[in-house]
Amino acid sequence: MSYHARHMPLHTRILLGLAVGAALGLGANLGLGADHAVVQLALKYVAGPIGQVFLRMLSMVVMPLVFASIALGVAGVGDIRRAGRMGIKTLAFFLTTTALASALGLFLVSVVDPGAYVSPAVRDELVAQYARTSGPPPAPTSFGVETFVGIVTRNPLKSAVDGDMLGVIFFGLMFGAGITLIREDRQKTMIGFLEALADVISAVVDIAMKLAPYGVAGLIFGVTALFGFALLAPLGVYVGLVLFALALHAVGTMGLVIRGLVGVGPRVFFSRIRAALVTAFSTSSSSATLPTNLLVGQQNLGIPPRICGFVYPLGATMCMNGTALFEGITVIFLCQVFGVTLSLGQMAVVIALAVLTSVGAAAVPGGSIPLLVGMLTMFGVPGEGIAVIIGIDRILDMARTAVNVLGDHVAAAFVARSEGLWSPDHLTKVVPTDR
Repeated sequence: MSYHARHMPLHTRILLGLAVGAALGLGANLGLGADHAVVQLALKYVAGPIGQVFLRMLSMVVMPLVFASIALGVAGVGDIRRAGRMGIKTLAFFLTTTALASALGLFLVSVVDPGAYVSPAVRDELVAQYARTSGPPPAPTSFGVETFVGIVTRNPLKSAVDGDMLGVIFFGLMFGAGITLIREDRQKTMIGFLEALADVISAVVDIAMKLAPYGVAGLIFGVTALFGFALLAPLGVYVGLVLFALALHAVGTMGLVIRGLVGVGPRVFFSRIRAALVTAFSTSSSSATLPTNLLVGQQNLGIPPRICGFVYPLGATMCMNGTALFEGITVIFLCQVFGVTLSLGQMAVVIALAVLTSVGAAAVPGGSIPLLVGMLTMFGVPGEGIAVIIGIDRILDMARTAVNVLGDHVAAAFVARSEGLWSPDHLTKVVPTDR
C-alpha cells in the first residue's frame, strides 16, 4: 500500500475498497459469469477468506463488548440514582427516545418491505451460497414464555460461546447491579476492570476496522460476482429508507419533543446546534463529538455547565436514537432478504435488543457492526449476511451519529428546563458560535 493510501481517512479507504470490490465483482459477473472457474477460485481462495477474516474479527468481540458495556451501564445507574431526579430524568429520556426511534424504524421497514425487491430466485441462491460457505442458517429465536425463562442463563460462559445474546445481556445486567451493592472500594476496582475491558474491546474493534477496506472489498466482490446488479435495487431502497427514517425521527419525533418539552421551535434549536451536528456527521463518533457538544450546549444553548457536564458524557454512550433505528431496520431488512419471517413477538425482541445493544455499541465509527452480526444470528440470518450492507454503512453511520448527538442536546435542554435551571429565554441571552 502506498504512503498516500495509508494516510487516507479510514472512511475513504473503505469506500475505495467498496468501489474496487464492486467493480471487479460486476466485471467478473458480466464478463465471465458467476459459475466460471476463475470466479469460483477467486471467491474460494481470495475474496472469501479475506471477507471471512474481517467478519470473524467482528464476531469475536460481540459477547465481551455486550457484557462490558451493559455491566458498566448498570453500574453507572447506581451513581445516577445518587444524583437524584436529574439522573432518573436523563436515563428515562434516553431509553424512551431510543425505543421510539427503534419502533419507528421497524414500522417503516415493515411497510416499505425493501427485501421484497429481491427476486425469489436470487433469495434462494443467496441462502444456498451462504449455507455452502458457513453451514446452515442458525435457528431463529422464538418468542414466548420460554423466551423470558431462557433469558436467565444457567451458564454465562456457555451463553457467550453459543451466541445467546439475551443470556449475556441478562448476566451483564445482574453483574452491573451486583457491583452497585458491594463496598465502594471494590466497586471502583470492578468498574476499573470493566472500563479497561471495554477499552481493550474497542481497540480490537479499531484494529478490525483497519482491515475493513480489504474485508469490504472481498465481501462486496462475493456479492456482486454472484448476483451482479440483482441486489443493487433493494440495497438502494434500504439506504433511502434508513436516511428517510433518520430524518423523520429527527424532524418529526424529536421536533415534537423539542417543541413540547423544551419549549423552542425546532428550526431555532437545530440552528443553534448546527456545529455539533456537522462534527458528528463528519466524524461518525459520539465520543469525538463530545468536546463540541459541551461547547455548543453552554455557548449556543445557554445550558448550565453542571447539566452539560452530567448529560453529555452520559449521552455519548447511552443516547443512541439513530443507532437503534438503524439496527432495527437493518435486522428486518436482512431477514426479508434471506426469507426469514418474524412474528410480532420477535419484532418486540428486535426493538428491545436494538435499544440495549445500541447502548452497548462503541461510540466510534462502525461500532455497531459487531453487535449487528450477533443480532442477525439470533433471527436465523447468517452473520455473513452483513456483507449485503456493510459496504455502504459509512454514509449511514454518519447520518445516525448526527441523530444520536441531536438526542444529547435535546436531553440536556429538557433536563435543564425540568430542573428549573434553564428556559427558552436563555437562547436570547447567548451569542451562538460555529466553533
